[in-house]
Amino acid sequence: MVSWEQLIINEHSAFSWLLIPFFSSSIVVIIIITLLLKLKSSSSSSSTTAKKNIPGPRRLPIIGNLHQLVSALPHQRLCDLAREHGPDVMHLRLGEVPHVVVSSSRAAREVMKTHDAVFASRPSLLAAEMMTYAGSDLVFTRYGESYKRLRKICVVEVLGAGRVRYFRPVREEEVADLVRKFSRRAARGEAVDVSREMFWLSSRITCRTVLGKARELDDGFLRMVESVSEVMAGFKVSDLFPSLKFLPAVTGYKAQLRRMRREMESMLDGIIDEHKERRAEGGGGNEEDLVDVLLNLQASGSTDFSLTMDNIKAVTVVSSDKLIILCLQEVFIAGVETSATAIDWTMAEMMKDERVLRKAQEEVRQVYRGKTNVDESSLHELKYLDLVIKESLRLHPPLPLLFPRESQAKVEVCGYEIPAKTKVIVNCWAIGRDPQYWIEPTKFYPERFADSTIDYKGNNFEFIPFGAGRRMCPGMLYATAVVKLTLANLLYHFDWKLVDGMDAENLDMTEAFGVAVGRKCSLCLIPIAYDDVPI
Repeated sequence: MVSWEQLIINEHSAFSWLLIPFFSSSIVVIIIITLLLKLKSSSSSSSTTAKKNIPGPRRLPIIGNLHQLVSALPHQRLCDLAREHGPDVMHLRLGEVPHVVVSSSRAAREVMKTHDAVFASRPSLLAAEMMTYAGSDLVFTRYGESYKRLRKICVVEVLGAGRVRYFRPVREEEVADLVRKFSRRAARGEAVDVSREMFWLSSRITCRTVLGKARELDDGFLRMVESVSEVMAGFKVSDLFPSLKFLPAVTGYKAQLRRMRREMESMLDGIIDEHKERRAEGGGGNEEDLVDVLLNLQASGSTDFSLTMDNIKAVTVVSSDKLIILCLQEVFIAGVETSATAIDWTMAEMMKDERVLRKAQEEVRQVYRGKTNVDESSLHELKYLDLVIKESLRLHPPLPLLFPRESQAKVEVCGYEIPAKTKVIVNCWAIGRDPQYWIEPTKFYPERFADSTIDYKGNNFEFIPFGAGRRMCPGMLYATAVVKLTLANLLYHFDWKLVDGMDAENLDMTEAFGVAVGRKCSLCLIPIAYDDVPI
């Protein structure tokens, strides 16, 4: 069985696997004939406005500009093309679908603030088949009263500052368990796979936050996840070639995904039913999880909003099992993958720059001097660590292309007319490395933020790792709380060295394309205990 890593992470290209079904299926002749007929019928009515007004590279028949994205990771290649063809906005045709790539702060401001209501996120065919509630979630709900009320629920009640503070004990307990685990490894002189450990830490924190306990995933569920990975390519092709919307049905992908959707629905129904039964029996404990919060809101009716079971399931998917999210990589990216990726990149950058590592460690050890554990009470005093995290997010935004959007009407951006039904991609990775805004943009230098008011909260469009505007990531506070607490503990309790005498300059920082863009190689380090931690 093909693993999801093998499918979505290709060492040569993140897009080359899109073409696999064309050359491995017996229906290749039907596909080619369909595309040629579509090309002929649309040649006279193609988007002349986009061609005339928006700069972009020349394209080939049928595949458009897909061939120009097979030599590098998407965000990197799009950045290179934008520098040559359109520093603000650039037109591409990926398959049959017109795309506009935004690569400057100026253009991002217009798309995500000035005309934010015009650009809506749209679910892919994969999302539509996998999720019956794809229109009931925060990402894909059209802007309007329904969206504003659901957004308020998520930002204020579910992922707001008060709720993040409420779950502080969960984060502190899980990070403390990780420190004890690393201490045992340090006592034996063993290395730890930081990348893998950060993923499981983030998974456990999220599961406890959402479900009240860390649920174990059985082999059957893992097999379902692997199966989803195998059928994703057919839906990817259908998204880029709407004329081939029959492809998932002909190949059997649609039937498989519908079966998997029923399994996922059953799992979510079971989780909700467990919480309802516990509530009916008298509350079942003093601590609430996020499912309880949503059920309370539904029961109270205090939100002036009819919160349906579909809404609850959609929000649950956003925050719960990481492996579901991996399969639905175009639908939701929750705090699990992005938080783990941010920690991994930050540790890797500090290992490459001993000056930054030592300075960050000295700050944490000064602030928490004499304490046996690092809790969240004094995290606000770690000013230099804040700079380190910002710089890591600038260079390595976990979602470099953010969520794709689609124009709902004709609109003008930076003097160019974007037709309706055009997919819009905001390349925040390119914006964060634009020499127009950043001195030595590829250098890891946290001090650049020391005397700067630039932050990642959506007001500075040259730095938007969490997006901006109405559809900015509602989980920003949740993610940054996990990242900062974890890094502070790793820096306080341990000194770190690379395995096998590896030179820091040779540490592999190659990116790997996936749900969140992490490092291609796991970060394996040897912890050296700095203080006495209970084992």
